[in-house]
Amino acid sequence: MTAPHTSDHPVSLTIGQLAQRTGLPVRTIRFWSDEGLVPSDRNASGHRMYDAVAVARLDLVRTLRELGLGLGDVRAVLTRRRGVGEVAQAHVRALESRIRELKAQRAVCVLLARTGTEPDERSVTLMNDLARLSAAERQHLIDEFVDRAFAGIPDDAPGAGIATGMRSLPAELPDDPTPEQVGAWVELAELVRDPDFAARCREMAVAGATAPEHRERLTDPAAVIEHAGAARAAGVAPGSAQAEQVLGRIFDGAVPDAAGRAAAADSVDLFADRRVERYWALLGVLNGWPAREPSVPAFEWFAAALRAQDSQP
Repeated sequence: MTAPHTSDHPVSLTIGQLAQRTGLPVRTIRFWSDEGLVPSDRNASGHRMYDAVAVARLDLVRTLRELGLGLGDVRAVLTRRRGVGEVAQAHVRALESRIRELKAQRAVCVLLARTGTEPDERSVTLMNDLARLSAAERQHLIDEFVDRAFAGIPDDAPGAGIATGMRSLPAELPDDPTPEQVGAWVELAELVRDPDFAARCREMAVAGATAPEHRERLTDPAAVIEHAGAARAAGVAPGSAQAEQVLGRIFDGAVPDAAGRAAAADSVDLFADRRVERYWALLGVLNGWPAREPSVPAFEWFAAALRAQDSQP
């Protein structure tokens, strides 16, 4: 806005005239005047009057406010306690934070819109709250869970390195998170808050660190995934003669005796858990890792086949 004045007729406007010229409400101009942001004088009748300096100041205040600066920042700029550039830099950071928050909220809304059934109030609130957590708050949630699961286990213990991987959250949700990423984060947060899940991870961590013989009882995991996975997909019953042939391929012809089969099945039950595998899958969604087919169902079939064959006469 160009200050409305001429060299022959200095500006002297009432608050109503100033409001009409600027398009600002009278109450806004009055408030900014009362706050000392826009100078004004009083005429003989006691009415506020604004000169050219006041009009220019009003223009600046309006611009700064439209940019989202608070009254404190505006006052700091006007009194030259802070430069416009300094205030603008701080405001850029605040805007970027707000933009990330809005994008996360948008992704939550998209996720809710895609839901086939009506979500309950708790789910809606949880999605919104968790999506808006800061990176530090999200990482703290995961770190707290991992610390509980691996408490007291030496860093150099067998399998202890898995703790590092379990902490591998991305530093931030993407600037434009997909509904899938928001959903993955919400599910992951609920998972690590589940005491039963934490206890299960603790059981696996302790067993892996203190009982290395468990690992010796397991055959090649890749062979289990390949052969047991194919058998399961084909509908081969764990107790069938065909399942025995599958076990032979997994053990490369050296199928263990009854005691060895039972021990291997016990190890599978200890270390194969669908929720733990889901944890890794959710981290994958958040980190943009390539998706992998679940492997736990193949190990479940393998354990069932070991026990079924062992129980046959």
